[in-house]
Amino acid sequence: MENQGIAATPPAAKPLSAAAKRALAEAETRRKAEKTENAAPEIGGRGGADPARFGDWEINGRAIDF
Repeated sequence: MENQGIAATPPAAKPLSAAAKRALAEAETRRKAEKTENAAPEIGGRGGADPARFGDWEINGRAIDF
């Protein structure tokens, strides 16, 4: 039989300690800092999608499979 009309309540979350809150805050600031850092532009590189991801490289008419 199913319990109709009775909503299941999720278990209450345990309160975080002060150290855990500090660690979460530090991790959040690190994540934000990583997002703001931009990669250096590539000079003379190939355009388009990452070739290693698709398993085929083509540069100056050469196709190289690894």
